[in-house]
Amino acid sequence: MSLDRSAGIGGHSTVIAIILGLFVLSATVNAVRRDVTRGFDEVAHLSYVAHLQRTGAVWPRLEEVRLLDPATFRFTKLPNYLNHPPLFYWLLAHLGPTVENHPGAAIGHRLINVVTAAIGLAALLALAAVAGLTRLDTYAYCVPLAAIPVLAPLAGAVNNDNLAFTAGAAATFAAWRLLETGRTAWLMAALAAMIVAAFAKLTGLVLVGTMMAGVLAFLTLRGRFQPRWAIPTVIAALVAAAPYLLFIAQYGSPAPDTLGQIALLKSTAPDIGWADAPRQSFPTFATDFLVAFATNWMPTLAPRSALNYAMLVLPVAVALCGLAGFGISADRIAHGAEKAPDVIIVAGAIALIATFACHLVFSYRHHLAFASIADAYPRYYLPLAAVIPLAGLSLLSALRNPHLRSAVAGLLIAGPILFVLLGAPIDP
Repeated sequence: MSLDRSAGIGGHSTVIAIILGLFVLSATVNAVRRDVTRGFDEVAHLSYVAHLQRTGAVWPRLEEVRLLDPATFRFTKLPNYLNHPPLFYWLLAHLGPTVENHPGAAIGHRLINVVTAAIGLAALLALAAVAGLTRLDTYAYCVPLAAIPVLAPLAGAVNNDNLAFTAGAAATFAAWRLLETGRTAWLMAALAAMIVAAFAKLTGLVLVGTMMAGVLAFLTLRGRFQPRWAIPTVIAALVAAAPYLLFIAQYGSPAPDTLGQIALLKSTAPDIGWADAPRQSFPTFATDFLVAFATNWMPTLAPRSALNYAMLVLPVAVALCGLAGFGISADRIAHGAEKAPDVIIVAGAIALIATFACHLVFSYRHHLAFASIADAYPRYYLPLAAVIPLAGLSLLSALRNPHLRSAVAGLLIAGPILFVLLGAPIDP
C-alpha cells in the first residue's frame, strides 16, 4: 500500500473526524426516528435486556425469556427467539434505563449503541492514520467503511451486532499493530477484543477467532510467535468458546433452536404450512442465498425499483476488486514480500469465507427442518468490515497504470456513495 507521509496525521484526523461525525449524526437520527417494530429484531433485543433487569440473572435460561409488547413494553406470553450469550444485554441492563413498562427507554439504549458502533468505526478509520496512506487511498479505504448501508441504521438500533462490530474492529486494529510491532500488549488487546466479539454472538467468535488464528499462524510460520504468548492465547480461546460450550451442555448446540426461534422459522414458510412446504435443493437454496445476501446489503422493507436492483452492480464490483486484492496479498505472502495489511486481508478473507460457508449450511439445515427462507444478512459479517476496503487498497497498490489506478480508486470511492443514494427505494 502506498505511503505518503506528507498527508500527515493531522490531515487524516480531519478526514476521520468529519466521517465519524457524519456517521454519529446519521445513527442518532435513526435512533430518534426508528419504529421499534421495523427491522433488526429490536423488540427481541430489548426484551432480553428487560428480562435481565427484572430477574437479575447472569446466565438466563433462553426458554424463560419472553417478548415485550412493542406498544406497552409489558411482557407477553410469547417466547423470545434470540439465542445469544447475555453479555451485550447485561451491559445494557446496567448502563441503560429500565425497559419494562417504559417504551421511551428504547431511545436511551439506542444511544448507547450509537456510541458503541462509533467507537468501532473510529478504530477502523484510525488505521488510515497509522498506515500512513496517501490521501487518495485514505478516501478509498474510509468512504466504503462509512458508506456501508446497514451500519448507521444498525447503530441507531438496539442490536448485539453493534458490540460484535466494535469488538471486531478493535481486534483488527490490534492485530495490525501486533504484526507491525510484535509487542505483547497488542496481542493481549487483540485477544481481549476476540473474547468480547465471541461473547456478543457466535458469528463474532467464528469471524474474529478465525482471523486471529490466521494472524498467529502467520507469525508462527515466520518465526515471530513468542513462546510466552502460548498460554494466554490458549486461555483466551477457551474463554471465548466458553458460552457456546455451555450452550452445547445445556441445549446440545452452540446456536440453540429455542421454542421462539422454531416458531419464527416456521412462520417464514409458505401459507400451506411448514410441514408440507416444498424444500429446495442445496444448489437452488445456495443461489437464492447469494441473491438475498447481495440484496440485503441495502436492507429495506419497501419494494425496490429496477434502478435499485441495477445499483447492486456497484457493491458487487467493489467486492470483485476486493477479491483481486486478496489474490495480490496472498501472492505477496507466498513470496515473503508482505506487509501487515496483507496478512489482515488474507486471514480476514479466509474467516469471511469460512463463516459464509457455515452460515449457508446452517441456514439450509433450518430450511430442511422448517421450510424457512434464507437468513442471508450481511450485517452478521460487520466484525471484519475492514477486510474488503483493505483488499481494495491492495489492488490499488499493484496497479502501475495511473489512469487505471484512478478509475479503480474512483469506483471504490464513488461506488459506495452512489449505492447509498440510489440503491434504496425512495419513500413517497
